[in-house]
Parts: sequence; C-alpha cells; structure tokens
Amino acid sequence: MGLSKNQIGRYSRHLIMPEVGVKGQEKLAQSKVLCIGAGGLGSPLALYLASAGIGTIGIVDFDVVDLSNLQRQILHAEERVGELKVESAKKRLLELNSDININTYNLRLTSDNALDIFKDYDVIVDGTDNFATRYLVNDACVILNKPNVYGSIFRFEGQATVFNYKGGPHYRDLYPEPPPPGMVPSCAEGGVLGILPGIIGVIQATETVKILLGVGETLSGRLMLYDSLKMSFREIKLRKNPDTPKVEKLIDYEEFCGINVSDDKEDELEITVDDLKNIQKDNPKFTLLDVREPGEYEICSLPDSKLIPLGDLTSRVHELDTADDIIVYCHHGMRSLQAARMLKGMGYKKVRNLAGGIDAWAVKFDDKMPRY
Repeated sequence: MGLSKNQIGRYSRHLIMPEVGVKGQEKLAQSKVLCIGAGGLGSPLALYLASAGIGTIGIVDFDVVDLSNLQRQILHAEERVGELKVESAKKRLLELNSDININTYNLRLTSDNALDIFKDYDVIVDGTDNFATRYLVNDACVILNKPNVYGSIFRFEGQATVFNYKGGPHYRDLYPEPPPPGMVPSCAEGGVLGILPGIIGVIQATETVKILLGVGETLSGRLMLYDSLKMSFREIKLRKNPDTPKVEKLIDYEEFCGINVSDDKEDELEITVDDLKNIQKDNPKFTLLDVREPGEYEICSLPDSKLIPLGDLTSRVHELDTADDIIVYCHHGMRSLQAARMLKGMGYKKVRNLAGGIDAWAVKFDDKMPRY
C-alpha cells in the first residue's frame, strides 16, 4: 500500500531502524490489535499503539469515565467524566493519530460475543482487572489461536507476559483454578499507584509491536514481575502444564470463578444498606466492624464503627465478643464477606456482611460522604 509523505515524516524514527524499516511500518499499518479495557492498563497501551501506527485498534469497555479514574487512566480527561470510556478513548486516539481506525465495543465481554469480536484481530491485549474476564480472554485466544498479551497491577506491583504464542503456555498453565471470590482484592478495593499501569501498559504495548513485527524475544514463557517500591524487575519461567485441560469451548466464567452463585448460606450473611438503616433504628446494640485499611477509614467511615483491618482480624479477634451482633463492612463488600466467613468459622454466631459496602451506603443515604 505504501506510506504517504506525511506518514514517512511521522514514523521516520521507526523507518531508520533496521528492525522496522518501511516494510515493518507498513506491516503495523495493516495490523489489528484488540485492547480489552480502556482503563489503567488500556490507557498507555492504546496511546502507544496509536502512536506506533497500528492500523486498526479495537477497544472493549462498558464503563463510563469517573473522576476516580483520572489518577491513572491517562486516556481520559476531566471534561469527559460521565462519557463512555470507549468514546472518550476514540476521541483521544484520533487526536493523536488521525490515520488509524478505531473500533469501539461498548459492551461487557461474554462467552456469547468474545469469539466473534476476537476473530478479526491479530493480537489480543488483556488489560482487565478481574479473574472471570481473564479466563474468558485466555480461552477465547486459545480457541482462536491468538496471542494474548497479559498484564495486571495491584498497589505497587505489576506483572506481564505473553500467553498462547507459538505454542507457549497460556493463562491456565499459570493459574489452573481461580482464587476464592474476594480472596484477591481488586484495585478498587486495595488501591494502585497511579503511575504503575503506565509501566506495565507500556510493556504490553512493546510486546504487541514485537509480535506484529516478528522481532526480538517476547515474554512468552516468562512472567515478568515488577516492584515499584524496590524499583526491581524479576522473572519466573512459565512452562506448559501437561495436566492443563484442553480448552474446547467457552463456559460461564462467573460461575467458574464463584461469582454470583446462589448459596443459601451466603444469602444469610448478606444484609443491604436499607437493612442496616432499619437495624440502627430498632437495635442500637450491635457492633459495626470496618475491615478496610486505616487510610480508607480516614477518607470516610460509618458512625460508631470499629476499625480492624482484614489482615489484622485473626490477631485482634479477641477485641470482639462472641455474643455480639456484628455487622461487617468494607469498601464494596468483598473483604467484609471474607471477614464474615472468618468470624463464622471462629465461632461468632451473629455475623452479617453489608452488601455493597460503604460505597452503597454513600450512594443511598449520604451524598456528602466522599466516594473513592
């Protein structure tokens, strides 16, 4: 197809590199990359892929831009708060490079649509933050034989690798089974250094370009671990596991990860914010236990609550009376559910978990409470 005069000027620093050159840049222009997520990882990833001249970039996301995103999601801006992330991303990427095509998918990725969306792309890049979608992305890539450029972040640490590339290992070789629900907190629960996704997302973009150009050594077979507090990188070797079951079809990944699975015992543990409001009126003699971190407690808290971070619960459980009526809460209800299970296992009979956590309370009853 050839490069125009403007494109030669734009990509001149690529063209003079023997590993890229004119043919390589033309190959990038003909390539199609699908970014799963337009958040922390998807932001630097998409920006650098657009800058590099990837001809078609697909973006899958069903969320809207929120003020809390702007600490790390550099695709978006203050004036786009409330806008669909895929539309905000498209505007920014076309401002950066009007020569490329942007396909947007404002939807939740599911077993029903993943194969159809993935099939036309050369590389799939996973910038998601939950296990159900990671397994879905992996399995769809395995079925379609697509490279899966993986990244994840939490607090000060990140990791990246390339799955399902040239016969290499895939996600299930590393994680055969998902952890129990709530065991691994998300960034929304545990926080993340705003700069961290920039580093991991750029590594994902680098691996993607290398795959498309067919140059260098990818991270296939190597899990790269990054610790920003120590400013250190290390690697773990990954190998295909002969015991990993063959992926032949997509399944219900929320059920696989234990999400939203009906369980009468769990239902007995859950109360809503409306229930809590009524309990406060009718039964003031109960313990409201906050299992978030001290920094979160400083941002906002429910009146008369007792703070025992989840990580300290086993060593400080003596501070709670087994006869107490205990209601546990956290940010969104996942850590508190884990805490409620722990207390039940330690003999506490009257324990319930606040579904939706303090965030649900703020939405329903306190619009002046800071949300984070």
